[in-house]
Amino acid sequence: MGKSEAAHIVWDWNGTLFHDNDAIIGATNAAFAELGLEPITLEQYRAMYCVPVPKFYERLLGRLPSDAEWEVMDGTFQRHYAEHRVRCGLTEGAVELLTGWRSAGRSQSILSMYGHEELVPLVRGFGIESHFVRVDGRTGPSGGSKAEHMVRHLAALAEAGGAGRAGVDPARTVVIGDAADDAVAARHVGARAVLYTGGSHSRGSLEAVGVPVVDSLAEAVAVAERLAMAA
Repeated sequence: MGKSEAAHIVWDWNGTLFHDNDAIIGATNAAFAELGLEPITLEQYRAMYCVPVPKFYERLLGRLPSDAEWEVMDGTFQRHYAEHRVRCGLTEGAVELLTGWRSAGRSQSILSMYGHEELVPLVRGFGIESHFVRVDGRTGPSGGSKAEHMVRHLAALAEAGGAGRAGVDPARTVVIGDAADDAVAARHVGARAVLYTGGSHSRGSLEAVGVPVVDSLAEAVAVAERLAMAA
């Protein structure tokens, strides 16, 4: 197997493959209303958003939310997001990029912090599930970091042999996401990362992480290919 064929992309879902900014903002503002906070714009969200999510709320409240407040806000967010997401679609060009990467004999997967039971039928509904050797959503409580989920994701890919392959090498794996936490998770497992500006973070906050930052998924895939080939 050559370097090109060994290249693997771990895609983020929300804000990356799935263009759900409107749903995110609508659900976030619904959650804020529960605590009497003023609504925010997408630009404000991108400037302030961080993981773990309770720290994001701390930036707005001036303190961490209590356990009871977090439970209410998280429940409100999840409920409103489910209502808003039906009006959202895949990011422009995503299907063609997924098809091209797979046609080149390379593998790809999804790791999302969106709940697993909600994620899988959503991916399937867009007719793109067959492009991925694995689709993993969050299991357990929401609000944490992706790093430990990434460990389990790559371990499962290695155990499965990458769907008939020799396995997925972290050194030739590139995570494509829209959040600083995607780069943190990649670094945690020895993978590379490319961050996309079309989702939850501002360009400035992404550039502070020290990995390539791009404005389109096409650019992200091109950079991912170069990184994987150089490993």
